[in-house]
Amino acid sequence: MAEAPIGLFGGTFDPIHYGHLRTAFELLQGLKLSQVRFLPAGNPPHREQPLAPAELRVQMVRAAVSGQAGFVVDDRETHRQGVSYSVDTLTELRADYPGHSLCLLLGMDAFLGLPTWHRWREIFELCHVVVAHRPGWKAPMMGPLGKLMVDRGTGSVRELHGSTAGRIYVQAVTQLEIASTDLRAVVSSGRDLRYLIPDAVRELIIASGCYAGRNR
Repeated sequence: MAEAPIGLFGGTFDPIHYGHLRTAFELLQGLKLSQVRFLPAGNPPHREQPLAPAELRVQMVRAAVSGQAGFVVDDRETHRQGVSYSVDTLTELRADYPGHSLCLLLGMDAFLGLPTWHRWREIFELCHVVVAHRPGWKAPMMGPLGKLMVDRGTGSVRELHGSTAGRIYVQAVTQLEIASTDLRAVVSSGRDLRYLIPDAVRELIIASGCYAGRNR
C-alpha cells in the first residue's frame, strides 16, 4: 500500500477564485486525500505570462486557503529559473514523498491538452492523474488519450491509495463558471470582485492594483 495520497493542484492562480477552491475541496474529501498542495506556476509553458507577479499570486493563494485543513501552498515553481514544466515539479515531489501516492489534479481542458505537455508520458511514472469534470462529461475514446483511458483508467479510489502512480481517475465536481480571465476584466473595468473570490484575496488585489487598467 502507498502512503496517504497527496493532491497536486497547479495553476497560474491569476487570481485564485472559488472555482479553484471548490474543486480542490471536493477532491480532498471525495478522494480522501491527505492534503491538496496548491502549486502556483512560475513561468508556465502553455499560457501567457501572468499579470500579477509571482510573489503576489503566492500571497493570494495563501490568503485563500488559510484556515482550511488539508490545504497547503507549495511555491517551488515560482523560485525556479526558466519554464515551469510539470514533469520537473513532479520529479521533485516524487523525491520528496517517495512512498506516497501523488495525484495530479487537472481540469477537463488541461487533460485534453496533456499530449502537448513536455515529456508528458513520463508523468504517469511519477503520479496518478485525476480529471475533475462537470457531470455528464465523457472521457475521450480515440487518439492517445483514448488509449490511455483504456490502459490506465480506473473507477476505483482504492487504486489511487494502493499504488504511487500510473492511473487515471475521473471525478465529477461542482463546476462554478468563474474564470480568472473574466475576473481580471471585472477589475480592469472598475467593478468589484466581491462574492467571486475570498475577501482576503479581494483585499490584496485592491491594495496592489495589480489588475487595474489591464486588458487581458
